[in-house]
Amino acid sequence: MNLLVCIKQVPASSKVDVDPKTGVLIRDGLNVKMNPYDLYALEAAFAIKENYESTTITAITMGPNSAKSVLEEALYMGCDEAVLLSDRRFAGADVLATAYTLSQLIKALGVPDLIICGKQTTDGDTAQVGPEIAEFLGIPHLAYVIETSNYNDKTIRLRNSYDTYDEINEVQLPCLITVDKGDWIPRLPSYKRKVNFKDYQIRTLTLKDLVDQDPKNYGLNGSPTQVEEIFPPDKSNTSINIEGSKEELAKKMFDILKKGKFI
Repeated sequence: MNLLVCIKQVPASSKVDVDPKTGVLIRDGLNVKMNPYDLYALEAAFAIKENYESTTITAITMGPNSAKSVLEEALYMGCDEAVLLSDRRFAGADVLATAYTLSQLIKALGVPDLIICGKQTTDGDTAQVGPEIAEFLGIPHLAYVIETSNYNDKTIRLRNSYDTYDEINEVQLPCLITVDKGDWIPRLPSYKRKVNFKDYQIRTLTLKDLVDQDPKNYGLNGSPTQVEEIFPPDKSNTSINIEGSKEELAKKMFDILKKGKFI
């Protein structure tokens, strides 16, 4: 079974810089980490490999050259291969353009039996890219997966968890799933694997390696939505002390909330 896991490098904190012209995050490789939900996606893949012989796991990501760090982490955790898709013409992509770009990469690599994505990323929180990749590839997909079982060359059985109920589904391969935390506990990178992969060269692809090489379909040019404004959250510690009777306090608090447009 061939598995492919989509991972992403995200800011490690809310202290990020924003490009004033494009309104997108500046990803310089500093103060970054692997998207937490992608750790569960990786662990889900490792669990399958431990129970299904002849399984190969490939991790992919799209981003600048610095994004190789999360691919290296994935290799040290248990992946067999890693591929970086990097090209300045991909910069500024919205969720649709990102999903299309990743689907083109997957087509170039060959559609695997199972694609696993984290439920969402902590920098965008849209939970849209995974399902959109599947739609571009024309394969079935299921979201909010918390357990996999009974997999073979043709189907895989999954448990999906929703707000008020769980669901058991069996889906034909190839397919794509997005996973939530479930019972998976992400493992730590192995020092032994780090030594074994010290000479490994992560494969890097660009626009010219994709089937669709029209730059109009990628990055800002291929994004139907544009960022109007983005800015770091205000972390002001300014406080206001108010005094008076219960009625006066209630009126003053109401006025403050209304002035701040919270109500």
